[in-house]
Amino acid sequence: MKSLYPALIIAVLLTGCASSDSTTSSDSNWWNPFSKISWSSLSPFNWFGSSLQVSEQGVGALNSSTAMNTGAIDNALDGKYTLRQGMRSSNGDVVSFWQALDEGKVQLIINGKASVSSVEVLDKDVASSDGSKIGDKFSARYSKAFGACQNAATLDGAAVECKAPDSQHISYVYSGEWSGPEGLMPPDDTLKNWTLSKIIWRQ
Repeated sequence: MKSLYPALIIAVLLTGCASSDSTTSSDSNWWNPFSKISWSSLSPFNWFGSSLQVSEQGVGALNSSTAMNTGAIDNALDGKYTLRQGMRSSNGDVVSFWQALDEGKVQLIINGKASVSSVEVLDKDVASSDGSKIGDKFSARYSKAFGACQNAATLDGAAVECKAPDSQHISYVYSGEWSGPEGLMPPDDTLKNWTLSKIIWRQ
């Protein structure tokens, strides 16, 4: 078997020479076995795909033109998540929504009728266009709540929803400990240590 290896190497070299007949001697890459490799595709940053980002246009390719069905949503999210459809009551109507899960954990909640109208982002690996991510402190983005935030309805305790600076479509939900009267906005000194628990994009 060992004697076959030199013969195979010679055969490969001859094949390469034969295929170079149409290449002029001035082409310095015809002999280079790495000349046709896309080096960018070998970058470690491309091995795992790029992360989604929340922008004014949507969440990644998920936006108001995305139909509310499995195929369209999965395609817009590049197959990054497992999709699960659910139903709930809203203002007396039964509406459907989609959950995007990773290892059984809900990472996105996608709402809409014929097409996507809003996306709630819970995935800590998804950042907004200004760099905000789940877990960031309120004080990293705001110095005060006045003019930007309002109380938010949540099943997980006290929360406020704040409009993202210079944005028409993105808002941030911060949650934390609050023992004050229900419905009253916590003071800024309390809010500064609250953390970002949800990023919301709305059409």
